[in-house]
Amino acid sequence: MDLKKCTRYVGLSLISLSLVCILANSLLLVPDGKTWSSDQLSLHVLILPGFIGGGLMLGAVRPQMGTGWPYSAHLPHLVQIPHSFLCSIFGMLGAIYCLSVSGVGLRIGPKCFINGEWDYHFQEPEGAYLKYNAYWNLCEEPLTVVPWNVTLLSLLVVASCLEIVLCGVYLVNAIILSFD
Repeated sequence: MDLKKCTRYVGLSLISLSLVCILANSLLLVPDGKTWSSDQLSLHVLILPGFIGGGLMLGAVRPQMGTGWPYSAHLPHLVQIPHSFLCSIFGMLGAIYCLSVSGVGLRIGPKCFINGEWDYHFQEPEGAYLKYNAYWNLCEEPLTVVPWNVTLLSLLVVASCLEIVLCGVYLVNAIILSFD
């Protein structure tokens, strides 16, 4: 496959994954389809890994959607190399942030209301609650917050891992094409 076409497909894939991350993070903010106050939502949801990681991804691939390869004809060749490199690194940093925060969120578990207290009741070593889904029904409010968070945070983890790989491919392609 032509490297220029490969880079375009990688850019489009990154945009799609970024939109998935933004959507997943949006849904994490409304467990059970209801809005909750910020003290009732988990910190790892409130610091917006999908928005920030997704936003950084969109910023990283924006130049690819320009007028041509590499980026635009008015940029000198020496500017194109660091620009491509910086965009790829910027995208990787966003994906690493999303992966880190989502992974910690999975390990800690969601904040929920049990026995009159809002807390991280599943904060056991190494995310043990993930193995025993019988505990998931213990939350009184929001009722389905555990499967909701597990599903969406797992989606964020997978999407951010793919973004890291695709940003790496994007970086290698940009470097190879800069020597043409």
